[in-house]
Amino acid sequence: MTTPESPLPLLGFAAFSGVGKTTLLVQLLALFQKQGVRIGIIKHAHHSFDIDHPGKDSYRLRKAGAQQTLIASKNRWALIHENTAPDEPRLEELISRLDPGTLDLILVEGFKDVPFPKIELHRPSLGHPLLLATDNSIIAVATDDPAAINTRLPVLNLNDPPTIAQFILQRFGGDIQYGEVNE
Repeated sequence: MTTPESPLPLLGFAAFSGVGKTTLLVQLLALFQKQGVRIGIIKHAHHSFDIDHPGKDSYRLRKAGAQQTLIASKNRWALIHENTAPDEPRLEELISRLDPGTLDLILVEGFKDVPFPKIELHRPSLGHPLLLATDNSIIAVATDDPAAINTRLPVLNLNDPPTIAQFILQRFGGDIQYGEVNE
């Protein structure tokens, strides 16, 4: 498996379920927004999901057979694309769907088996093995118990999102073209 091509810096967050990937990303997004860093997110779901719901026009149109449904308002737009192939979409395909002109950095939740730079989130109390033992694309470990992690990689405190954000900006900052500061 090859590293996906990306027009922007790309960083993943890999962990077993229940470790807190989404919680950390929400905290990081707030910090990056304050600094004017425009973030795109790609999140892998292990199941079928809907962003439109029964009774809504978009749901009815999609269920009637539309392969792509674009929903738009003055506040946002969303494209729903029905996958006809039985395989999971490749990360590179999803990256190509983002508009790089409106972003500075792409953060990815999931896709832990794809080789690209990732921060592993690890809670030793949950009893899962470290992913870094078999994934050489992990660049750091964020954990709630730094003393329990034995690695030459940077070890970050999972409960200190500002330090994690600083690590990311130091690692990728030279490649980031900052957007407008939103306060």
